Amino acid sequence: MEYSFHFYNSMAETGLMLALEKTLGKLQAPPVILCIGSDLAVGDSLGPVTGTLLRRHGSDCGFIYGTLQSPVTAKEVKYVNAFLRKTHPNSKIIAVDAAVGEESEVGLIKVISGALRPGSGANKRLGKVGDVSILGIVARKSAFSYSLLNLTRLNMVYSMAETVAGALYSLSLRNNEAKRA
Repeated sequence: MEYSFHFYNSMAETGLMLALEKTLGKLQAPPVILCIGSDLAVGDSLGPVTGTLLRRHGSDCGFIYGTLQSPVTAKEVKYVNAFLRKTHPNSKIIAVDAAVGEESEVGLIKVISGALRPGSGANKRLGKVGDVSILGIVARKSAFSYSLLNLTRLNMVYSMAETVAGALYSLSLRNNEAKRA
């Protein structure tokens, strides 16, 4: 199952939250939010910016890995995957990453049931991670995708990160309210 919302859509945050809620199902434990990327290329910073924004909301968001201060890059995913499964055995993992796509998809934020493969936009062959994936399409796919990530507008990446962080925070609030009821 896949849901897509354009970051300009004023209802994108609510749509993402509802899509995540439906995709995740009933949670036994707070989810782990794995924000993948690097601050070395603007187009690859969606994950760390999202993680940083979530950290500002406080501990209500659950377990957050990957911020601008302590990024989790695609290369580290194979190690992080084993660590997360061991450390948070009952938690679902929500993986957040930037991606490349068709020209018409740039600006879309996608919620996908299942794991994502970080680094695939830069032609890297790395392992999959996550139970649910959030992908922000930040540039068009081409033979030069990696260089396009350096030409991505910071405003778009930051706006997408705000939308994703807002949806994840709203989801955590709803889960916390449901537990109290």
